[in-house]
Amino acid sequence: METERLIILGSGPAGLTAAIYAARFGLDPLVIEGPVPGGQLTGTSFVENWPGVLHVPGPSLMGQLRAHTVSLNVRFKEGLATKISGTAPLFTLLTDKNESFTSNAIIVSTGALPRKLGCAGEEMYWGKGVSTCAACDGPLFAEKRVVIVGGGNSALENALFLLKFKAQITIVHERDALTATEKQMLTDVLKSPHITILYNSTVHSIEGDGEKVTAVTITTQEKGLKKLETDGVFLAIGQTPCTNFLTSYLELTPSKHIQLKEYSQTSIPGIFAAGDVADSRYRQAITAAGMGCMAALDAYNYLKKFALLLN
Repeated sequence: METERLIILGSGPAGLTAAIYAARFGLDPLVIEGPVPGGQLTGTSFVENWPGVLHVPGPSLMGQLRAHTVSLNVRFKEGLATKISGTAPLFTLLTDKNESFTSNAIIVSTGALPRKLGCAGEEMYWGKGVSTCAACDGPLFAEKRVVIVGGGNSALENALFLLKFKAQITIVHERDALTATEKQMLTDVLKSPHITILYNSTVHSIEGDGEKVTAVTITTQEKGLKKLETDGVFLAIGQTPCTNFLTSYLELTPSKHIQLKEYSQTSIPGIFAAGDVADSRYRQAITAAGMGCMAALDAYNYLKKFALLLN
């Protein structure tokens, strides 16, 4: 089995950007695509905050990034990483395809999956009115009715962002008080006449006409089931970083994101991380891409030093 110089886990904006830079550095990277080739953006209707591109469907943007990597002869393998073992300069990677690879360096860009409600209609209308990113999809809901699920900082950030587009907002929160810690955001949300808050409430189901969301059914503590007409549903109940296969290998943060030591370096030299798997704050496609660039640069410099040691 031939040892790879660099393996990249994940094919979202972070992974593909890392692959582009690594290929240009002559590292001949191998990309293990992950469960969803292209990452979360493939489920986004339109992207309107990617620099230089005014309006593009998420799958089209990821297709362009993929085409860029293909033009550089980047190699791809289907599969999901299930285990990494070893230490520098030789790591072993196992996938769910029962394949084994060895590599001198690895970039982990497996992303994070938004926590879902698990209610009826959620999967059917995912990307058709159900979203997890107001910064990505907010402009599509200008002057429309929107439901935001959650009561923390992310939920309030989404609400205040959507206010810029004159959306009529209902926040659905399972507790009897908002859990956000940013005082100014709390003040701004609570005083807004365009934001209604339903406490002690959960989403029972999401409904639509087959093409788009038209309503949600809410379970309230006081009145039972209540139907609420809406044009969109934004979930802000957290994310789960895809680090299950790393829990006994890399140092993780309390939120299970990869702990970065210096720049993109993880707790094990030779293993780097980029994108939402290591970023619990920004969670944007463009920041993930930037981190992918950083990880590729760090991996290249690391391999250069190791090449000198091996010689």
